[in-house]
Amino acid sequence: MELRQLTYFVKAAETAHFTESAAALYVTQSTLSQQIKQLENELGMLLFDRIGKHVRLTEAGQVFLLHARQILLDVEKGKQAMEDLQNMLTGDLRIGATYAFTSLLLPALNTFSGKYPGIRIYIEYGNTDDLERKLRSSELDFMLVFRRDGERKDLEKQELFTSKVVMAVSKKSKLAHLTKINLKSLNGMNLILATKGFSSRDFLNEVLEKHKVYPAVKIELNDVHALLSMLENGHWTTLLNERALIGWKNLVAIPIEGKELLRRAYIFWQKGTYRKKATDLFVQELLKGVPMV
Repeated sequence: MELRQLTYFVKAAETAHFTESAAALYVTQSTLSQQIKQLENELGMLLFDRIGKHVRLTEAGQVFLLHARQILLDVEKGKQAMEDLQNMLTGDLRIGATYAFTSLLLPALNTFSGKYPGIRIYIEYGNTDDLERKLRSSELDFMLVFRRDGERKDLEKQELFTSKVVMAVSKKSKLAHLTKINLKSLNGMNLILATKGFSSRDFLNEVLEKHKVYPAVKIELNDVHALLSMLENGHWTTLLNERALIGWKNLVAIPIEGKELLRRAYIFWQKGTYRKKATDLFVQELLKGVPMV
């Protein structure tokens, strides 16, 4: 069994098409087919059902795909570890984050890229559950998220700061003069909110339900930047993490009374796996921008 056979197999599983997979890997279709056939012979089981020009994973193929991906990820981590030992600060760094961390990430990205130009950085925004799944499958090196419960048995964490959910409006809004607002005052209020599934929205729903507060949600968006743009240019009101407002000079954050809307920000890594040197260096840069409490 060879690594290239595993690479061919994984690509074919992802595309469900031998010809497309071969083109993506810059090999001939016959070479790819032959290598996958040799892999099947060695395993003693068919990995694909051949259906005309397309292929479909068999049950054995679905099981083997999980192991093949893990093997390739482990090999990539091994290569990275060797490069780190040789002080060759090159390679990829993959960071997952929720939108509220943008103001913390951008300064660190600028500084870090200047210091270590050989490292390619990929930032993936998403909701907390999707990022956590990708972290566990080694698609991310670490993630930045808010959690009320920071405990995860298979993950290592470091607390960064605490931040509150606030009400946000345009400076032009008739509500902009408020210095604070009571949670009960939100009952029936017209709001534009992040889509359900975002950790901040799910957290907010739990708190509102607990206090029997039911605002009138008129629009839901899965793009927080678009949401804030609508807020800035219109009469809308929203509820979101206060750190998401950093850099939006035409918006006003109005504190909501009570401690239940306080959230904790964490860095999460996989526990018990090799951590890239680039990860530690980036976290050091990131921590320079964390507010002191």
